[in-house]
Amino acid sequence: MLYIIAVAGALLAANTLSLLIAGWRIRSRQDRTPGVATRSPVSIVIPLCGVEQFSRETLQSALSLDWPDYEVIFCVADRADPIIGLVEHALRTKPLAKAKLLVGDDRISANPKLNNCVKGWNAASHEWVVLADSNVMMPTDYLTRLLAGWRHDSGLVCSTPLGSRPNGFWAEVECAFLNTHQARWQYAGEALGVGFAQGKSMLWRKKMLDAHGGIQALAAEIAEDAAATKLVNSMGLKVHLVAGPFEQPLGRRTFREIWARQCRWARLRRVTFPHFFAPEILLGVAPPLLLCLGAAFVSGASLFATGFTVLCAAYMPELILAVRKNWHLSPLSLVAMVTRDALLPIIWMRSWLAGSFDWRGNRMVIGSQESRLEAGVAGPIAGP
Repeated sequence: MLYIIAVAGALLAANTLSLLIAGWRIRSRQDRTPGVATRSPVSIVIPLCGVEQFSRETLQSALSLDWPDYEVIFCVADRADPIIGLVEHALRTKPLAKAKLLVGDDRISANPKLNNCVKGWNAASHEWVVLADSNVMMPTDYLTRLLAGWRHDSGLVCSTPLGSRPNGFWAEVECAFLNTHQARWQYAGEALGVGFAQGKSMLWRKKMLDAHGGIQALAAEIAEDAAATKLVNSMGLKVHLVAGPFEQPLGRRTFREIWARQCRWARLRRVTFPHFFAPEILLGVAPPLLLCLGAAFVSGASLFATGFTVLCAAYMPELILAVRKNWHLSPLSLVAMVTRDALLPIIWMRSWLAGSFDWRGNRMVIGSQESRLEAGVAGPIAGP
């Protein structure tokens, strides 16, 4: 009995410790922008595929940065993609001398997003290059914050996505996944020396990556961020995160979209980092809650009081973190967190089964040991 309680207590303590570390590591969005010694020229490569709910805003945000010398290279694989019209409109509305649109597909890998980036990487004219997803809302100090995150032992600086502007309950659940769960654990891991790349925003030194195989080296894994993590670690360098994550406006989400996205990410983590993925079954409130309820049932203690205590111990620190960092919170946030934690063990178990799903017009097949993409499936789906 004491052993069960000790295990549950250890899980809750680890949860609280990760929140404390993340709270110490992450700056609030209201904090002053960190300074940089030099403001070197930067190239931003943005792969685009299809029109998303906030495409107009995210495109314009990339053209409105407070940086003296930077270029933006928009990359589109298909000439018939409707996003091209929005890019051309953004370039007229927010003219930037060093902004251009490149169209074409370089198939160096089974990863369509990476293929779309190749032409932009090759056209980049500066030493610092950012590979940024199309749904990142770039603040005016975007480049300042990325460059400020570079340290003497950095091989890559990234940002996790910070969910914002949700519309509807399942978008609230997406926020609960992205913010106080995934971002929290990623920042805690980086603070403890175990940094993982995130493909949302990746700052590279061009010469460094070119000396180790160039952008083609990121085709070593089905997910370019997993390949980036392993490549940087092989160089004896580290993946670091920006002081505070950049926003990804969500809009409306459905359960089907959340389920597909979380299952895809879980399967990719399981294939690329199985030794880190396996313990994920212990994350969330379900393991300590079930252990404590089992112990309470055997001992005759109050199940309601036990469950309430565990839930308070798990979610109060999480809510405090969101408040202190000025992240999205609403009356639905707590219910969304509980829903997320109910889904976590189901997603974890589902990830061990082979399966396939559509990913932006491609069929992704993830087996027990490998992943691949099969082109030719019609119709794009929501982005990552």
